[in-house]
Amino acid sequence: MLLSVIIVNWNVRPLLQRALTSVFASWGTRPGLEVIVVDNASTDGSPAMVAAEFPQVKLIVSSENRGFTGGNNLGLAQATGEFQLLLNPDTEVLDDALPRLVAYAQAHPDVGVIGPQLLNADGTVQASRRRFPTLDVLFTESTWLQALAPRATLAAYYVEDRPDNVEQAVDWVTGAALLVRREAIAEVGPLDEGFFMYSEELDWCHRFRDAGWRVVYWPEARIIHHEGKSSEQVVPARHIYFQSSKVYYTRKYHGRGAAALLRAWLLLQYEWQMALEAAKWLIGHRRPLRAERIAAYRQVIASGLRGSGKK
Repeated sequence: MLLSVIIVNWNVRPLLQRALTSVFASWGTRPGLEVIVVDNASTDGSPAMVAAEFPQVKLIVSSENRGFTGGNNLGLAQATGEFQLLLNPDTEVLDDALPRLVAYAQAHPDVGVIGPQLLNADGTVQASRRRFPTLDVLFTESTWLQALAPRATLAAYYVEDRPDNVEQAVDWVTGAALLVRREAIAEVGPLDEGFFMYSEELDWCHRFRDAGWRVVYWPEARIIHHEGKSSEQVVPARHIYFQSSKVYYTRKYHGRGAAALLRAWLLLQYEWQMALEAAKWLIGHRRPLRAERIAAYRQVIASGLRGSGKK
């Protein structure tokens, strides 16, 4: 096989259907395409839909939700393509993006990972290029302090000093669509299942870069990304996985001391936010919303931000 497309699905059947339709439309009648769907114990009939409407797809049904990393690793273990595309189910491939990505990879044998340009549903460009996060980024990004952080710090992290319409080597690209060379995976290994979801592509790109492979953002291939449609179904879990993955990444690349400080700092912020929500509830301001947020923050704090990966 030339290209293996791996899609991990959890309870987003209509989006998965659109994603698969777009994959086959993009590839057309060219030979060499393999599509693998890993279903993470969905309850919305997704496996039955795939079996009935896309019989050419290799369907792997997991009896448990193995997360983004575990699900993709199941697919990677079955994939036979020279190039392997990890694709979210909440995406739509535009035009001939898939064959163009493969052609680019064939022409650049030193590139281990290629990230296409991601678009929002309205056609605007979705930020998908990053530099590796420094400690100040890890302590502020996606927290209530982000608005107070030095603008230059986050601008550098989000690569705002470069245009988003030109090819460029980057530190890492976000994981909604990642084309990876089989040879590179054989060298660095699969995704680290210490990350259940979030930051796993950051870690993977770090490992590719450390092994000498280039990571490239290539905007000539475009894919729509309807962001966060799986994770938004369980809000407390989304907070837990996002922040615990950040802590795990910090431990891997900045040491246990920095990770312990980050975990304590993040938990303190959730306690502060819960206290604010409780105060608003006490004065009678939108009490159902406040109660929902208090319950979510309580779950996050109870987790200790340790996630559920193999750490």
